[in-house]
Amino acid sequence: MKKIMLISLTLMLLAAVAFSGCLNNSSGETTDVIIGYQPSTHQMAYTSAKELGWWTDNLTKMDEVNKVSDKSFPSGPSEAVSLASGAIHVAYIGAAPLIPAVANDNADLKIIAAVQINGSGIVVPTNADYTGPKYFEGKKIATFPPGSIQDTLLKQWLTDNGVDLSKVEIKGMDSGEAQTSLKAGSVDAVFLPHPAPSIIVKAGDGKVVMDSGEMSADHACCVLAVSQKFIDEHPDVVKEIVKIHVDATKYTNENPEEAARYYSKITGVSEDIILQSVNDWDGAWIADPHVIENYVVAYAKSQYEQGLVPKQLTKEDLFDTSFYDAYVNQK
Repeated sequence: MKKIMLISLTLMLLAAVAFSGCLNNSSGETTDVIIGYQPSTHQMAYTSAKELGWWTDNLTKMDEVNKVSDKSFPSGPSEAVSLASGAIHVAYIGAAPLIPAVANDNADLKIIAAVQINGSGIVVPTNADYTGPKYFEGKKIATFPPGSIQDTLLKQWLTDNGVDLSKVEIKGMDSGEAQTSLKAGSVDAVFLPHPAPSIIVKAGDGKVVMDSGEMSADHACCVLAVSQKFIDEHPDVVKEIVKIHVDATKYTNENPEEAARYYSKITGVSEDIILQSVNDWDGAWIADPHVIENYVVAYAKSQYEQGLVPKQLTKEDLFDTSFYDAYVNQK
């Protein structure tokens, strides 16, 4: 009888421990957190938080996080594929590349915070006689691949200004290849995010003729995104990710010189160039997702009208602002 009671007591204790674990971890499983980002001044909130140790220190304090790592991407479309497949869990990414992943591939991805607005530029050779949007008919422009913020915005701007897109060759490239192509004269212009425009100007290879904020005032660019699956399995981790991002955005805005130094250390780009980029660009680091909702839905409409996606996505398809709202409302 005593033996049976001991066995029963042991089973009860084990059940209590297991139940306690479930209270602290919605999925009952631990996870690594892999963060995708792009080497752009648009995403300096990420590099600030990384160098300050916030990603690793804050997340690995949680019982369900094993370790934190990151992966750099040349542009948004490939990063969106990685997020949709689960190869990364968090993405600092342009809003536009998420749209084809959701609309074409039925990936359930959600924007949980804004990252930045504006901040790209059209650059032509220093001796070019740029006269306006019609200048680009019969010319080649290098920008990020189809589905990217830059590709989406460029095509919409050209169309809105009466340019026949069939007369413009828009070539999808990463930033390094586009810069090399402009220098070599194999393209007539590039449309790239910072710091690329400042790098090109500093090298004497081009001049900025249009900032992206002039093409679409205060347009949404980079966002912070995760999958719905990750939200469902690790809501407390997502909550902490949003907190880190909001705090890092505030830090970057208040300490641009330090943030530039951190970015330079991670990417290898000269600190002077980064500071020049921050002074040159028309961008701004923000975290509030509500500011960009209408712009992102407009990107979805534009991609649908261009035939890039089979359906037009709504705000509800693309956003989950609950984590941001909960954090800012408790402060």
